Amino acid sequence: MNELYPLKFKPQLKERIWGGDKLISVYKKPVTDLEKTYGESWEISGVDENISIVSNGFLEGNNLQELIEIYMGDLVGDKVFNEFGLEFPLLIKLIDAKEALSIQVHPNDELAKERHQSFGKTEMWYVINSEANAEIITGFTRPLTKNEYIDFFHSGRIKELLNVEKANKGDVFFIPSGRVHAIGAGVLLAEIQQTSDITYRIYDWDRVDANGNARELHTELATEAIDFTHYPEYKTASPQENNKTHQLATCKYFTTNKLLFNKTFARDYNFIDSFVVYICTEGAFKIVYGNGETLQVNTGETVLLPADMKNVMLKPEPFSTILETYIK
Repeated sequence: MNELYPLKFKPQLKERIWGGDKLISVYKKPVTDLEKTYGESWEISGVDENISIVSNGFLEGNNLQELIEIYMGDLVGDKVFNEFGLEFPLLIKLIDAKEALSIQVHPNDELAKERHQSFGKTEMWYVINSEANAEIITGFTRPLTKNEYIDFFHSGRIKELLNVEKANKGDVFFIPSGRVHAIGAGVLLAEIQQTSDITYRIYDWDRVDANGNARELHTELATEAIDFTHYPEYKTASPQENNKTHQLATCKYFTTNKLLFNKTFARDYNFIDSFVVYICTEGAFKIVYGNGETLQVNTGETVLLPADMKNVMLKPEPFSTILETYIK
C-alpha cells in the first residue's frame, strides 16, 4: 500500500441567500455559475451526500470515506477511528457573509441523536477579515429564563436580548451547542465544527427569497435546544506573537491552535492520536514531510495531515498564518 501524504480536497461551494463573492474573487474557488451567491465553501466534509473528494496525489478522485475505510487509524488516528468509524468527525468551512445570517442555535449531541440520529454541533469561528462595523451575535446580554425568552420572542423583541460583538480580523468565537448566535454582514471567517448539518432558525430578519418566500423558522425545536446561561465574556483571546503555538479553543470535539510564522516551524504530533487539519488564512507555506517531499499551501487552502505523519516542517513564503486543528 502506498504511503499517505498531506491531502487536499475539492472545495464544495454552497449557494446561500446571504452569501457574497469573496470565495470566488479572493480565494478563486471553482464554480460553474457566477450568477449565484455562494456563502460557504466546505473544505473538508464527511456529511452524507457531501463527502469530500481528494484533489492531489495518487489518491485524487477518491472520497474521504473510502480513504478512512482503507487506511483507518493511519489516516484519522486509532482512537478517532474506534469512536467514529467511517464518519469523519469534523466539518471545515470558509464562510463569506455579505448579509447577516439568521439568528440560530444548534442542538447538543443528546438532542440531535434523539431527534435526527445525528451528532450535535459545537463550533468555533476565526475571523479572517471583516468590513467596518461588522458584528457577531453570540449569547445573551443578561441572565435569562426560558419563559422570559419566550415572552420576548412572541412580542417581537428578541433582538433586545442578543449579545453583539465587534468582528475584527483575528477574532475568535467559540460557539458550543445550545448557544444562540449569528454571523453578521461583512464577515469572512473559517468555521471548525462537529460533523453535523442541523440548524434551528430562530429569526431571519424578515428576509424573503427571489420568489417572496420566507425561510422556515424552527421556533419550538430551537427553544428546547437553547442554553440560557449568561457568560461574562464571549470572545476568545487571539495572541499575535510570531513563531509560537497559540491555543484558541479546546473541547472534546476539537482543539484548534493558531500559528503565525516567518521562519521554518517544526511540528511534532507524537503526542496526539489524530489527523491534523491546516487552514491557511494568510500568506503561504510549504509542508515538508517524509523524505523531503513538499506540498505548497496557499491562502484559503485546507490540508488534511494523516495521523501517521508525526513530524513535518512548515516553511513560510515568506510568512503565514494557519489554523491547526486535531482531536485530543
